[in-house]
Amino acid sequence: MTEPGTPPGWFDPSAFEGILGKLGHGGHLGMRYRAHGVGWVEMELPYSERLIGDVDSGVIASGPIISLMDNATSLSVWTAIGEFRPQVTLDLRVDYMRPATPGKSVIGRGECYKVTRSMAFVRGIAHDGDPDDPVAHVAGTFIRVDNFLG
Repeated sequence: MTEPGTPPGWFDPSAFEGILGKLGHGGHLGMRYRAHGVGWVEMELPYSERLIGDVDSGVIASGPIISLMDNATSLSVWTAIGEFRPQVTLDLRVDYMRPATPGKSVIGRGECYKVTRSMAFVRGIAHDGDPDDPVAHVAGTFIRVDNFLG
């Protein structure tokens, strides 16, 4: 779902939905696009037994949640600047608040709140149904690499 008022030709992460769900790391994990607007993106990590980190409790491992948030915050940068540009994750701090509820999908919302010539600053939350009861908070930076590729 695109936010009303998004300029035509603006970077649209929903166009990646078919790719995200089939190829690469996101495809292996089963990530799905949910919604976006200028400067933010929401993605979903459906619950899967393949992602369980603790068999006894059924809790999803931390790695897939980190990947979800890395993808959501990365895409949020492109919605903030309105175009794709090569970038890499420089730093992504993840503060876990609680385990994700077994059997529930995890929703990741990333927001890009500041862009400079070479850096983008992001934050976000992961939750399993209630954004006011997050699984994790994230904060990070991405660095633009197109000007280093020659």
